[in-house]
Amino acid sequence: MTETIVLAGGCFWGMEELFRKLPGVLDTEAGYAGGKNEYPTYQNHPGHAESLQIIYDPTKTDLNHLLDFFFRMHDPTHLNRQGNDIGPSYRSAIFYANEDQRKAAEDMIKRVDASKAWRAPVVTTLEPLTKFWPAEDYHQDYLQKNPRGYTCHFLRPMPSFLD
Repeated sequence: MTETIVLAGGCFWGMEELFRKLPGVLDTEAGYAGGKNEYPTYQNHPGHAESLQIIYDPTKTDLNHLLDFFFRMHDPTHLNRQGNDIGPSYRSAIFYANEDQRKAAEDMIKRVDASKAWRAPVVTTLEPLTKFWPAEDYHQDYLQKNPRGYTCHFLRPMPSFLD
């Protein structure tokens, strides 16, 4: 049995490269979520965030550990921005598929804010997942295919929010 979560934290290339390496993560797919049109493309995705669908083995990791990593590998205090990428496509968002995911995300945001690890409050949105749309093939595994490609994602040297 597997579980799935969809997260957005800026450009999906860097997110995918970091999440794919985590123990228990079985598969990742770059795509779009939270927008206004069906069959979004890189050139036409109004309201969609560049997102990452993460399929994981709940016997080897859990949602809390994935969310903890998420809040340390991107800056959740920047509204509609990560690095040089600016606009709502690059917002920080958690697309929850059920009430358990929504609650876990809400609790993690409270932990992150209470920790004062970031200088500003978290602006990550919680949005119901209506549909995840896979991105074009050339976006999948992008940094594997283009090792010198752009990324603004890295694991910050801060303690876990689970402690």
